[in-house]
Amino acid sequence: MRTGTSGARYENVVIVTRPTELDELIARFNTEAQAKFYLTQAGQSFDRIRRAHESHYRTLTEVRKAIPPSTKHQVVSRELLPMFTFGDDDLVVTVGQDGLVSNTAKYLGSQPILAVNPDPALFDGVLLPFTAQSVGDYLNRALKGEHVIKAVTMALARLADGQALLAFNDFFIGANSHVSARYEIEVAGQRENQSSSGIIVSTGAGSTGWLRSVYAGAAGVVEALGGTVRHPQGLSLPWDTDRLVYSVREPFPSQVTQCSLVHGAFDDANPLKITSRMARNGLIFSDGVEADYLEFNSGAELTITTAPRQAHLIARPSERGIARAAR
Repeated sequence: MRTGTSGARYENVVIVTRPTELDELIARFNTEAQAKFYLTQAGQSFDRIRRAHESHYRTLTEVRKAIPPSTKHQVVSRELLPMFTFGDDDLVVTVGQDGLVSNTAKYLGSQPILAVNPDPALFDGVLLPFTAQSVGDYLNRALKGEHVIKAVTMALARLADGQALLAFNDFFIGANSHVSARYEIEVAGQRENQSSSGIIVSTGAGSTGWLRSVYAGAAGVVEALGGTVRHPQGLSLPWDTDRLVYSVREPFPSQVTQCSLVHGAFDDANPLKITSRMARNGLIFSDGVEADYLEFNSGAELTITTAPRQAHLIARPSERGIARAAR
């Protein structure tokens, strides 16, 4: 596998970040002192929030220090991503928890993401292979094109009217409140009407996220009722898989709704199709970002497949077995 190229590969660095918990508290209470007073009065620890805040900004400082003086860079907050235009020669660095990677990937083309974990003690970092201590070396290699990338399959939700939405981890299809979602589901030639709390559709990368919690909840219910669960091995899918997994949450059986299509994998040859039966409040959103959604009301027809392009995450050299050379 070729891992080197000649000359500089990327001319700009775009650092994507998000407000820390302390930033959000200050926005709410106006000052840090007032935020601390409120949390202390509520019996909550402020020290943890302060430490996480400091770790985040130390890491952000290390990332900026690692960028060569001749390389332009800018910092973009997550909420501005829908309005930001990335260039083909941008190297994207995320500083934040795993969800920030999935939020960012949907707005990119072929640009790679170097994902940095600002606080390994706080964030699991499934998508975050780099730290403040290692980012400098890998960032400079990436700028020269001396990096490997790990391809990640994304999902595509497309409505019959042409509207579309991408997901790095997962889609939610349902209602925007706690009322039941009503729809017709079709997969692999089978079709039925359902009433449920909504449907989760997961990618390979997302199989360790929301889908994992669905599995844990289902197993817990069975065991609480006296049943035995044989926990299967390998619940997580490869990140570059050509399959997606759907899971129906809390399906309700009745005279007019069924519960046989509640979980399974599908591919582009047999995509998942859903037709809304909700007069209002139906929606589709991806990766936990409810503000960026598609309406999904009566008559709307949805088809979910893998996306035509993949996300590119910069990997450590030890991951070369599951990565490929930078193009």
